Amino acid sequence: MSVMRCLAAAVVVSAVAAYAQAPVVGDINLYGLRKVAAEKILKTARLEPGSPIPPSRGEMEDNLGEIPGVVMARVEAVCCDGPSAIVFVGVEEKGGPHAAFRTPPAGDAALPGELIDSYHQFLLAVQRAAMRGSAVEDLSAGHSMMADPDARAHQEQFVTYARENLDLVRRVAREAADAEQRAAAVAVLGYSSRKQQVVEDLQYTMQDPDEAVRANAIRALTAFAVLSAKQPALGIKISPTWFIEMLNSIVLSDRTESAKALLTLTDRGAPEALQQIRERALPALAEMARWKTLRYALPPFLLLGRVAGLTDAQTQENWRKGDREAVIEKALKPPARRRAAE
Repeated sequence: MSVMRCLAAAVVVSAVAAYAQAPVVGDINLYGLRKVAAEKILKTARLEPGSPIPPSRGEMEDNLGEIPGVVMARVEAVCCDGPSAIVFVGVEEKGGPHAAFRTPPAGDAALPGELIDSYHQFLLAVQRAAMRGSAVEDLSAGHSMMADPDARAHQEQFVTYARENLDLVRRVAREAADAEQRAAAVAVLGYSSRKQQVVEDLQYTMQDPDEAVRANAIRALTAFAVLSAKQPALGIKISPTWFIEMLNSIVLSDRTESAKALLTLTDRGAPEALQQIRERALPALAEMARWKTLRYALPPFLLLGRVAGLTDAQTQENWRKGDREAVIEKALKPPARRRAAE
């Protein structure tokens, strides 16, 4: 279970305790739709704002998968805005964009039990911090360090273990058959002081079949990117390619965390990365920028503004005015037509 999934779980626990009843449907955010109508998705899933959250996610996904043209579906509910849960419904259409991942490895490499226990305790500490509203982290050192003392103590253990056992951690991250072992190893890799040495490992694990492994890899590389921007002399090189590919993933965390990472990677320009986004993931980014839930829509919207050639200040001004479509339409317009219009 990744840190972000633990944060979500903590919010769910808090919401249930606060309202003593299952949350109702709030915002509904869709993604992956190119040919299938949104109305068809909502009707099939039986979702509408204010209605109870359907009891079976699996049944909803199976029903959505029966829609002609839909290859697979993903439904996620994120608690909570008041008594309402935010619902995300994603589909992969036949012939549509597809984020492919590696086949599961089958190796027997493993981290020691005490490190796995520390990883579990770290995740619980993050949960508790999130429930208190104090899950603050600092990425300035090139890895996450939590303000919460319990979580931070485990992170300091990860720093030490990565320094003394890097070869084993790298092998487990790539080869272990157990997905939880890989997730823990990838988390620990993010605390290595040999940043450029492990960048390739982290980018490799961004293609892991397990979403928790991918989430940990994205978070580690995002922290590396923060450090690289502050200290370019370190020579840390992070490719944007897999972040861009994951904007087309059916898994919500792949999309949202990749958008945040790409914001960091393009903070000082990066025209080649922006061009690659334009070529590989522009429709996906546009649909995310249109999401109803503003805190989820803002990172892809800011990234889309950069693709459109706008300054961050210009994009933020459109956001403040509530005029998202002007930025989205500008980004979607072919570059030659955009220049002619200007």
